[in-house]
Amino acid sequence: MTLLLWLAGAALLALGYALWWQRRRQAALQRQLDLAAAELQHLQQACARLAPAGVVDRMVADGVHGAADLPPERKVVTALFSDLVGFTAMSEKLEPAVLARVLDGYFQRISDAVHAHSGHVSTWLGDGMLAYFGALRPNPWQCADAVRCALAMVEAMRRYNDELARDGLPALALGIGIHRGPGLAGMIGSRERREYGFVGRTVNLAARVQSLTRTHGVEILVTSAVQCELGDAFRLDAMPPEQVKGIDAPVPTWAVRGAA
Repeated sequence: MTLLLWLAGAALLALGYALWWQRRRQAALQRQLDLAAAELQHLQQACARLAPAGVVDRMVADGVHGAADLPPERKVVTALFSDLVGFTAMSEKLEPAVLARVLDGYFQRISDAVHAHSGHVSTWLGDGMLAYFGALRPNPWQCADAVRCALAMVEAMRRYNDELARDGLPALALGIGIHRGPGLAGMIGSRERREYGFVGRTVNLAARVQSLTRTHGVEILVTSAVQCELGDAFRLDAMPPEQVKGIDAPVPTWAVRGAA
């Protein structure tokens, strides 16, 4: 009887030890999983500085180990180019710290508008910004999204100018050009630095159209390639065709006045 009790006690001790060891092993595995998840999140956030989140997610899901493994694609994309009007002259009058604060507020507001309308910011060009719609994934409403984004940017700038006025700072004026067309999308750059970008005539024409906002005295201009995709969803005014650098024929544009 004593032997049976001893054997039963030993079995219970062995079972208890096995359960304790299993729980300890599971806890160690869970810590490793949590660490790996944290590292993956950190890597995705770091990569997002070079490539949009949608591209990083696709690379992870497809098991792509580097940017070189992500093939370039030909796509039809809507490019939005924005720039501050008269900012160079204003920047010469402001202290560096004040100027940096004003720019940070401007960049944050227009960037938020892009992300809220299914676009992504490609790059900052001085006080300008280049954003794309339909580059990361197919988007049949890319033109409408881009125009709604432009209207949201203008409204955000008006609210921001109210804040600047309360601080005794000059108002900012925004000019936006939008064009839709084909180009090459993918990871582009040198061995030391590669970024997700879109290359082609579409980008150049969007920038040229943005410069025409000064000529016509409007905030938002779209090309005929965008205008024909919008239907009657927005109030548009036809502008006189203008000659722009790099384009043989005068370019017709439409000023966006608001949603219909």
